[in-house]
Amino acid sequence: MTRTTPGRLLRAVPRDLVPRTLRARLTCGLVVLLAISCAAVGIAAVLGLRAFLTERLDQQLAEAGGRFPASLEHASKSPGTPREPDADNQHVDTRRQAPGTFGARLLHGQVTSAAVVRSGADTSVDLAPSDLRAIASVPVDGHCHALDLSALGDYRVSAIAGDDGDVLVTGMPMSSVEDAASRLVAIEAAVFGGALVVAGAAGAFWVRWSLRPLSRVATTAASVTALPLDSGEVVLPDRVPAADTDPRTEVGRVGAALNRMLGHVEGALAKRQAGEERLRRFAADASHELRTPVATIRGHAELALRHPEPVPAGVTRALDRIAAESARMSGMVDDLLLLARLDAGRPLARETVDLTRLVLDAVDDARAAGPGHRWNLDLPEEPVAITGDAHRLHQIAANLLANARAHTPAGTRVTVQLRQTPDATELAVVDNGPGIPEALRDTVFERFTRAPQPRSGHGSGLGLSIVSAVAAAHGGTAHVTSRPGETTFRVVLPADPPAEDAAGRP
Repeated sequence: MTRTTPGRLLRAVPRDLVPRTLRARLTCGLVVLLAISCAAVGIAAVLGLRAFLTERLDQQLAEAGGRFPASLEHASKSPGTPREPDADNQHVDTRRQAPGTFGARLLHGQVTSAAVVRSGADTSVDLAPSDLRAIASVPVDGHCHALDLSALGDYRVSAIAGDDGDVLVTGMPMSSVEDAASRLVAIEAAVFGGALVVAGAAGAFWVRWSLRPLSRVATTAASVTALPLDSGEVVLPDRVPAADTDPRTEVGRVGAALNRMLGHVEGALAKRQAGEERLRRFAADASHELRTPVATIRGHAELALRHPEPVPAGVTRALDRIAAESARMSGMVDDLLLLARLDAGRPLARETVDLTRLVLDAVDDARAAGPGHRWNLDLPEEPVAITGDAHRLHQIAANLLANARAHTPAGTRVTVQLRQTPDATELAVVDNGPGIPEALRDTVFERFTRAPQPRSGHGSGLGLSIVSAVAAAHGGTAHVTSRPGETTFRVVLPADPPAEDAAGRP
C-alpha cells in the first residue's frame, strides 16, 4: 500500500493554485483548517440528528405494534379457509396512524395484503416483486430494520408474529428523518459558508497586521539590494527599527540579525573604500612622481644619441633601448595616471564631438601604423555627433584599433562600424583574426591583462581598461564577443551622458 504524505499532496496540486506569499499561505491555511473543523462539526451534527430521529422512529414503531397490519386481516365467508382482506379494504383501521405508515400481512412467507396510510381513503399500494421479496425477508424478531421499497422509498420496519400463524409487518417512512437532515445540511452550509467568508476576511486582515514587522524588515533588505555595492562609497540605509528587533519573537530575531549583518557589511565596505582610496592616491601620486624621472632619463638618452663624437655601437644600441623603454614607460605612466583620475571621478569635458571625424582620423593613424592590415569603414551617411570629451573618446577608438593591430597577424581585415539611434551611439571594431582565448574573455577589460601568443603584443595591458573606464565615465559600456575568425569590441554610449555631481563623479 502506498502511503500518501502531505508533501505528496502539495506536489500534486498545480503550482498556479499554490499560494506563493507567506500571508496568502497563512490565510489559506487558516481558512482550510476552519473549513475542516466546520465540516467535521456538520457531519457529526447530521449523523447525530439522523441517529436521534431514527431512534424516535423506532420507538414509534414499537408503540404502534402490529395494529395497522392486523386490521388488514378479515374473516372470510367460508369457515376453515384462510382469511384474506376484503377487496375494497373497507375494514382497514387507519386510526391513530401517522401518514405514510406501511403495513403488510404475510402468510406462509407470501405477502397476502399490504397498505399504506394516506390523507385520503385509498390505502392500496402496488408492490414490485422485489418489494415482496424484501418484505418477506424481514426477520420476525420485533426489532427495527431498514427497508427500501421501490414504490414508497426508505422505511424502518418491524415484523412480529400474528395470532393466526401469520406475520405482521409495520413500517414508518424515513422521509421525515431525511427531510430534517437535509434542512440541517442546508442551514449548516449557509452558516458555515458565511463563517468561512468572515473568518477569511478577518484572518487576512489579522495576518497582514501581524506580518507588518516582517514587511518592514523586507523593505530594509530590499533597499540594500538596490544599492550599488561593487564600488565607490556606499551609505547603507537606516537599520530595522528597534521595535522590530525583539529577540522574543521570530521576526525580531530576523530583524536583529539583519541589523548585525548590515553593520558588518557597512564596516567591510568602509574598509574596502578606504583601501581603494589609498591605492588610488598611491597610483596617482606614483604616476605623477614617475613622469619627471622617466622624462629625464628619456631626454638624457636622446641627448647622448645626438652627441657629435663617435660612440661605440654597443653603447648606441643601449642608448636606443633606453630611449625606447623610457618612451614605453612614459606611456604606461600616462595611462596609469589617466585611470587614477577616472577612478577618482575627475570631471570630463562636455562638448559636442563629431564622432565620424574622430573615427576617420583614428583609422588613418591605424592605417599608417599597420599597413599590413586591411582597414575598412562602415559609417552612416549622416555625421554622428555626441556630447562628451573629444580627447577621451579619441582614446577609445585609438586603443581599440591599436589592440586589433597588435594582436592580429598581418593581412587581417579590421572593420570599424558606427551606428546611432535616438537612445544610444554604438562604436564597434570587428576583426577576422584568431580570436580571444575563452579564459581571457571575462577579464579582457581588466588592468594588466595580456593575451598569450599568437594574439600577444608588447603593450602595457592598460589599453582596453582605459576603453572601459572612459566608456563608463560617459555613462556607457564596453563589451567583447569572440570566436575564431571574428572578434567584436563594442562600445555603447548614451545619447545624453549623465551629469556630474559636485565631486565630479558621473
